[in-house]
Amino acid sequence: MPETKTEFKRSLGLVDATMIVAGSMIGSGIFIVSAFMSRDLGSAGWLLVVWLITGFITLSAALSYGELAGMMPNAGGQYVYIHRAFGPFTSFLYGWSVFTVIQTGVIAAVAVAFAKYAAVFWPVLSDAFFSTTYQWRGEPTDFIINYGQLIAIVSIILLTFINSRGINNGKLIQLVFTSSKLLALFALIVLGLIIGLQHDTLAQNFTNMWQATKTTFDADSGIWNVETITGLALLGAMGATIINSLFSSDAWNNVTFIAGEIKQPEKNIPRSLFLGTLIVTILYIMANVAYLALLPLHGNPDAVDVMGKGIQFADNDRVGAAAASMIFGDSALYLMAGLIMVSTFGCNNGIVLAGARLYYAMAKDKLFFAKAGTLNKTAVPGFGLWIQCLWACLLCLTGTYRDLVNFATFASMIFYIFTIGGLFILRKKEPNTPRPYKAFGYPLIPALYILFAIAICVALVIYDTRNTIFALSVIAVGIPVYYLFLNNSRSTE
Repeated sequence: MPETKTEFKRSLGLVDATMIVAGSMIGSGIFIVSAFMSRDLGSAGWLLVVWLITGFITLSAALSYGELAGMMPNAGGQYVYIHRAFGPFTSFLYGWSVFTVIQTGVIAAVAVAFAKYAAVFWPVLSDAFFSTTYQWRGEPTDFIINYGQLIAIVSIILLTFINSRGINNGKLIQLVFTSSKLLALFALIVLGLIIGLQHDTLAQNFTNMWQATKTTFDADSGIWNVETITGLALLGAMGATIINSLFSSDAWNNVTFIAGEIKQPEKNIPRSLFLGTLIVTILYIMANVAYLALLPLHGNPDAVDVMGKGIQFADNDRVGAAAASMIFGDSALYLMAGLIMVSTFGCNNGIVLAGARLYYAMAKDKLFFAKAGTLNKTAVPGFGLWIQCLWACLLCLTGTYRDLVNFATFASMIFYIFTIGGLFILRKKEPNTPRPYKAFGYPLIPALYILFAIAICVALVIYDTRNTIFALSVIAVGIPVYYLFLNNSRSTE
């Protein structure tokens, strides 16, 4: 029987941790979601405001997490923080949500995005591999698996295998792929601004920049309707559409899961959280400025050229590709497809790598499968990696990728609120516990984060009721599962 390691190897430095933060954040979202957001807001000013709010929220949370990471530099990260502040029940619900939808759902969605852009080079990936029809509520419903979904599954299995062979393999992939996409995104921004500012597109987009409109499609008439929005309607639209930018900026907390493998985690995790989120926030805001410099915000869905379609109606919502076509011409589609493949593959590597460390911490508390709490011969939680892989692969077959994104982000926001709230609780409960790093702007900045996050969740409940109910249902299902694990652990003592 192979020897089983009992301790993680601390082999990741500050650069490695920062690359995991930035690499896990940058996937396909920044190249796509501005199309959705521009239809929801119809205003260059409010579009940038939402991205600025997203950056503020992300940085605020990261700075607050820095204190918790310094206090508890252990594998499992956010799960450990919630456990310490609220106890095992709440922390289990978080871990359950991570396993069932937050981590695995995002892995599936990112893998499918990878396959979607691979289809630009190999169109056969869009073809059906298997199809059947079944009855659902008395209506015939098609179930289709295409070759792209199979490629998504293969990419998840490949990344899981690589990471199961040791932390250094995952570290190398993260360094190479994150460096590549940071440089590529930076080049897109610089070239976009240089070329875009030679024309008056940016000035036109900033004319009436605060006049907001909502553009929706009427399926019955086949017409796009444009409605001016102000006041509460505008706030509601901002609260609902911010889920797109938040998803694009999410997964920054994954670095806390691997605290057991980071050198001097009490120092390097807070620093990497700040550096990684700051770098990505700046790049995201500047990318949107570049889009606005190259393309008109408003467009016509029936237009045949890129300028006519604008940001709102970019082909397949590929704003990044539309912007790149203004720089590189006809080859832009392939350049952006390649960039997004690199971006999504590197993004998923960080998410796959980190998730199993949380299940490891849960298993140590006897709140997950016991085998997930063991390390393989390369000192990584192999079982946790493979069970995460299995569930993410099954989610790839559901076809509800955008829904997965929406309710995964909503569920994440709920537990971000709990975690930042735990900062206040632990300041009161454990005033003398060593804190190598203290949250910037405490208590104002963490409190503002909680208020913003609650407001966003309320807006989502109102404007995206179906997905929020599903997310809350997934969390609620975790309640009886918690007691099953609890009873099982008592029976084996």
